[in-house]
Amino acid sequence: MKKENQLKRNPITEWPEKERPREKLISLGAENLASSELLAILISTGSGKLSAVDIGILLLQKFITLENLANASLSELTGVEGIGPAKAITLQAAFQLARNRQKEIAERKFVYFKQPKDVANIFIPKIGHLKQEVFAVALLDSAGKYMESKTITTGTLNTSLVHPREVFKVAIKQSASSIILIHNHPSGDLNPSQQDCEITGQLVDAGNLIEIRVHDHLIIAGDKYLSMKEKGFM
Repeated sequence: MKKENQLKRNPITEWPEKERPREKLISLGAENLASSELLAILISTGSGKLSAVDIGILLLQKFITLENLANASLSELTGVEGIGPAKAITLQAAFQLARNRQKEIAERKFVYFKQPKDVANIFIPKIGHLKQEVFAVALLDSAGKYMESKTITTGTLNTSLVHPREVFKVAIKQSASSIILIHNHPSGDLNPSQQDCEITGQLVDAGNLIEIRVHDHLIIAGDKYLSMKEKGFM
């Protein structure tokens, strides 16, 4: 990645044309721009004494990594000098488009799940960045082919929210033969809680009764995951 510049604090229109982000992208390609310059194109305009590139640098200085920046809330983004609601919304939209592309690529590639990583590659861009817990199921047909996913509940997981009736109602409606459970830990801790283990056991038992097998339960935290089956929790 190209090294970021220091704050210039003068309008981009006063810069030599070959140094302006848009002109550089046209002549050199997007891959040759620094992250602050790419952010400047999204930000579009400066504010006060700060150029759009300066604001991009301030964003990177505050959030340290692009992952942190991509996961920032609107209020966190607008806490940076030069970022108002409109610019914050533009940034969130751009990062979500990147996640959507990542998800599309994963879903095309992993029609059949051969290992937990295949499941994680689809769900990390979906829920890994979220700041609240989401419980979802991946539905598989009789040949083990991935059909689609459904969100069951949003919020702190407990046995009343994640009830077998709600989980398997979705599977039965879509004629799924088996399912994989997935939920995220916004705390970043991959270790399953006692509640996670209780919910998993309850759903496995219910699935056995109605002959819809629960293959695995993945916990996702950021860009990492844990397979409860692999780790012996189910």
